[in-house]
Amino acid sequence: MNRFVIADSKLCIGCHTCEAACAEAHRLQGLQSMPRLRVMRNRDESAPQLCRHCEDAPCAGVCPVNAITRQDGAVQLNANLCVSCKLCGIACPFGAIEFSGSRPVSIPANVHSAKAPPAPPDPASVSTLLDWVPGVRAVAVKCDLCNFDESGPACVRTCPTKALRLVDNSDIAIASKRKRELTLGVTLGDLSLFSQPEARK
Repeated sequence: MNRFVIADSKLCIGCHTCEAACAEAHRLQGLQSMPRLRVMRNRDESAPQLCRHCEDAPCAGVCPVNAITRQDGAVQLNANLCVSCKLCGIACPFGAIEFSGSRPVSIPANVHSAKAPPAPPDPASVSTLLDWVPGVRAVAVKCDLCNFDESGPACVRTCPTKALRLVDNSDIAIASKRKRELTLGVTLGDLSLFSQPEARK
């Protein structure tokens, strides 16, 4: 089972500190500074949405260049191999893969090359999955559990209410055991109802 970060919506206050910490930690490593998680809110609560590092990883299955692989109990993305096909973003069941623009340093904004005429103004942004900007390569961005940092994911460390935590195999085993115990208790309780004479009437 892969490790992943899970959020408790009862503790999350929607402050976006996790997004800022994620962006800064990756920027300092020379990586895309787009946050690898996005705080979502409804009328009553909020929680960050991020990669679950799926065991079967649909994103890895559809990547035509094997830029997404399983490493050290997590699903990792090699941005250098990304060809901007956006199939991983379409395949992700959690909407946890976004795309961030990457432009060659030698090419000015809004042109295909240094000698090309200016491109029309960028259209209004719809989503990173649908947007297209001339001269910009859309590189896939997803949670990497801050694998470059021994102290773990920046979002977990900086959350002021401790709403985020890293889940590993031992946590999953404990949760599975608890679920089995609860299920067994309910099942035995239901069966005991039928053994009572009044229940059979």
